Amino acid sequence: MTAAPTPTSTAPASGSQSARQATGLLTYLLVGVYFGTVLVKSEAASWYRIQEMFRFQDFHMFGLIGSAVLTGLVTTTLLRRFGHTRDGDAVHMADKEPGWKRYVLGGGTFGLGWGLAGVCPGPVFVLLGSGVWGMLVVLAFALLGTYLYGALRDRLPH
Repeated sequence: MTAAPTPTSTAPASGSQSARQATGLLTYLLVGVYFGTVLVKSEAASWYRIQEMFRFQDFHMFGLIGSAVLTGLVTTTLLRRFGHTRDGDAVHMADKEPGWKRYVLGGGTFGLGWGLAGVCPGPVFVLLGSGVWGMLVVLAFALLGTYLYGALRDRLPH
């Protein structure tokens, strides 16, 4: 009588899995702190810099946004070509459906919030960490918007 084959699992043992998770969380924390420092030092989290951009008074923020777009293009291209997760699974990026309504609705909503708050969502936590407590209002409405999106998702153009 032969023994039934045992299923093989690619998941690591629970001890090493939790250690890997902790290492991953520490990595994300350190990258987040670095990113926050870059936002503050580059003045990307400055309300005055953002207002100068919207008034077309200074190129500073346009240069920062342009470099972020370029970085995103290069990173996305590299991920599509060589990408895989930390576990070795392939990264799959679905192609977007054609249409312009969702871009206008999403971009308009994002831009309206950015213009009213004077800050994009990225540096909200950075500004809170810098002691700008007014960003608690922005954070509350960002969370409300996220909740509303989840509640209305099926009715929105995707």
